[in-house]
Amino acid sequence: MAGTATEYIQHHLTHLSSVKQSSIVDFSVFNFDTAVFSIAMMALALWVMYLAARKATTGVPGKWQCAVEMLVDFVSDQAKSIVHGDRTFIAPLALTVFVWVTFMNCIDLIPVDLLPIIGSWFGLHYLRPLPTADLNGTLGISCGVLLLMIYYGIKIKGIGGFNKELFTAPFGNNPFLWPFNFLLNVIEYLAKTVSLGMRLFGNMYAGELLFFLIALLGGLWAGFDGLSIFGVVGHFFAGLCWWLFHVLIVLLQAFIMMMLTLVYIGQAHEGH
Repeated sequence: MAGTATEYIQHHLTHLSSVKQSSIVDFSVFNFDTAVFSIAMMALALWVMYLAARKATTGVPGKWQCAVEMLVDFVSDQAKSIVHGDRTFIAPLALTVFVWVTFMNCIDLIPVDLLPIIGSWFGLHYLRPLPTADLNGTLGISCGVLLLMIYYGIKIKGIGGFNKELFTAPFGNNPFLWPFNFLLNVIEYLAKTVSLGMRLFGNMYAGELLFFLIALLGGLWAGFDGLSIFGVVGHFFAGLCWWLFHVLIVLLQAFIMMMLTLVYIGQAHEGH
């Protein structure tokens, strides 16, 4: 483990990457931990939902089936209120986004040193398991939403209607205004994409960093000198309080991600 508090935090903020990452967002590197844990959480989410669907009965449902059915109905109602059109793909998409992001966020509830220590047993010096605290990962999700916005914009309005809206909205169809309309629409699409990824990243990165700072209170797992009763007690109570509060953040950020996905796809169905 690192010898100082700064080295400890820097170590935990370093990804298992193909090369050394030079900044918070660096598309020239491939973060193996982000990819592996994202795929693992997706597989776990699909497996959990599959088990719920396989064990579903028409009789008196069990507690797990009731919970899943309530979640499905909730997401379906949200999709119905936002997206006016065919929702056979959009509602399951929203459910997938909510469950997947929730599972990824829940990794932040695991003790911060547990997974890196397990990784060190297999020769992994760096391991940052929280995918949603990697801006490369969250922007990847938001880019997927961007592609869906463009897809549904073309599907609903046709390629001609989509292109016409790009150049004639919102200022009108005067040819002199076409460049300004196009530029504004491009900025709007980019702003939605960046803000969607940045919002999730910012909240989870801050939460992760606070867990690191709380871990430093005890100093026991980081291997620091000067261990005190105050530090251990402060670590326990501060960690417990933040962990309980962070459960709400985990669910809230997944809900916001789902709702914004529905809102942006719903806007693609509408005209200016």
